[in-house]
Amino acid sequence: MEDLPAVSVLDRDDCVDRLSAAPLARILVSVRCLPTALPARIRVVNRNKILIASSDTSILLAAQRHDVLTVQVDGVDEHNHTWSVVASGIAEVSSDTGPMDDVLGDASSYGGQLVSFPMSVVVGQRH
Repeated sequence: MEDLPAVSVLDRDDCVDRLSAAPLARILVSVRCLPTALPARIRVVNRNKILIASSDTSILLAAQRHDVLTVQVDGVDEHNHTWSVVASGIAEVSSDTGPMDDVLGDASSYGGQLVSFPMSVVVGQRH
């Protein structure tokens, strides 16, 4: 039997750094009571809030209902170790309007809106 690679837990700062460097993530949301992962552009704000630019009605409805959303990003580090980070929080439709930056762009130009949530739970691991 093969040895499984060692897993190490990433601290919150490391997780936030990895989230901050990821312009694209999977948004985990419940659609008709089924878990679904949808791609969206993200931006970490002040190391404690996530902004999501999306035109997907499932994400927007979840924000209007103040559902819990989860963002997940994965990658491979410079030592060829895979890693995964998730952040969760109670979503709301953001009051921010207009062009944001090169990552989020102008959400309204493609029929999207900004959704935000505080990063209440942030966890990650490296393999």
